[in-house]
Amino acid sequence: MTPIVVSYASSRSGRGLLGLALIVLVAACDRGADGRSISVDGGGEANQYEVRDDAGRVVRLPGPAQRIVSLLPATTETLGALGAIDRLVARTDFDDPELSWLPSVGGGLTPNIELVASLSPDLVIAWEEAGEARVRPRLEAIGIPVLAVATRDTAGVFANIDRLGVLTGLTERADSLAARMREELADVRASVAGREPRRVLYLIGVDPPMVAGPNVFIGEVLEVSGGLNVFSDLQAPSPQVSMEEILRRQPEVVLHPATGASTASAESLQTMPGWRELLQSGETRFVALPPDVLHRPGPSIVEAAWTLRNAIYPELRRPE
Repeated sequence: MTPIVVSYASSRSGRGLLGLALIVLVAACDRGADGRSISVDGGGEANQYEVRDDAGRVVRLPGPAQRIVSLLPATTETLGALGAIDRLVARTDFDDPELSWLPSVGGGLTPNIELVASLSPDLVIAWEEAGEARVRPRLEAIGIPVLAVATRDTAGVFANIDRLGVLTGLTERADSLAARMREELADVRASVAGREPRRVLYLIGVDPPMVAGPNVFIGEVLEVSGGLNVFSDLQAPSPQVSMEEILRRQPEVVLHPATGASTASAESLQTMPGWRELLQSGETRFVALPPDVLHRPGPSIVEAAWTLRNAIYPELRRPE
């Protein structure tokens, strides 16, 4: 089985957004648009291109979206996986270089609304909180539909695939993508079945320490990959914790995304009190992860799961 891969310049396989689009097109046997409605009222007939978004609002289109502005890299990734990358009319400053041919509307949370409107999109996808506060009121006032997204867990990842499949008229491709993702995640879980889960700390920030909690997609993918989140008892999605508490919980593996202002290395941590003692104990491994490996709740969570599995169990090799 060909693995699903949605990573970019840092990809182990080198297969990027457009590459996955081709894989999904083949997997769907090029069946084309097949709009399917999602009932939003618990019964009755719904519009063919109608969904309820994460803000609880109904988004209704007269036909499949053809001119899309995605303000979230994760939903841009999903559109690429559905083979709808050619429907994008803009990008954000945080999208990958592969999309540099598109005009940028700025930051995803604070886009240039005038520029967005000038592109005449028939669908804009925005983060729920920013969308409700700044994006949706201004765009809907001039007749541009806005889909508000707040993906916080893996269930949300699959819900977004389904919604975007409906709104683009590509539901069969969405179904195929979701089925293959579930199959691969099951393969990751099976690859560590019977092994003792290893105690893992997923470090989001270093000073002060900020970690991944259990009820977000990072924590869920850690569990699939054979990791036991040492802070699984905390309810906050990214709680700030003390160095003393980290030492007390004795993680076997510290995972840290080597990107942005939070970048750290084993060498730099060895000079910091607490981290120095932990890393020099010989009982904890520090693994720097590729950029964005778990920061995009979209189809790339499959590649992220394999990456985490290999980081937690370096003695295992990913099946090719």
